Amino acid sequence: MIEYGINKTGEGLQVFEPVTLGFPSREYIGKTGFAGTTIGKDAVLRTGTIIYCDVIIGDRFQSGHNVMIREKTQIGDRVSVGTAAIIEGNTRIGNDVSLQSMVYIPTSTTIGDHVFIGPNAVLTNDRYPPSGIGGLVGPVIEDHAAIGANATILPGIHIGEGALVAAGAIVTRDVPAHRLALGAPAKIRDLPSALAPGTSR
Repeated sequence: MIEYGINKTGEGLQVFEPVTLGFPSREYIGKTGFAGTTIGKDAVLRTGTIIYCDVIIGDRFQSGHNVMIREKTQIGDRVSVGTAAIIEGNTRIGNDVSLQSMVYIPTSTTIGDHVFIGPNAVLTNDRYPPSGIGGLVGPVIEDHAAIGANATILPGIHIGEGALVAAGAIVTRDVPAHRLALGAPAKIRDLPSALAPGTSR
């Protein structure tokens, strides 16, 4: 394992080399003694995983192959990050979250508990790239929301609790709790009856 900074890992860690922990952000390049990566117990880190400094991850974390997690990210317990997924940093991710392969999470994103994000989904944080007008504002994904494969979520969008974003949707406005976003650009619909609140799944 390649290590930079001061890393802390819990019991039961499984590492499939090569894996890098504590990779320095710009301000720490060439320095030593900075806070590296902190990971709880029973984690599985697969080949090619790179986790930057100032990242705190809970218990029972799993990464796929070639995952990158940038600095100042906080991740809860029982989180899975799929192969080739990228988390750009300054991000908060809750418990029991599944990010499938090739998901892209930009800086300044907040993801709640029990969230599913399907393969190749892209979240964005720059409304007028590359001008930076308005600053970088990532989406907010509330608890129990699900985002389908190949969906695109625009900057600052709020996905409500229990909401569903259909595969391939381009979400340009907030999605209320327990509603469905469907199409490109996405329109808001009622959830299918099988997925409505109070229905056993």
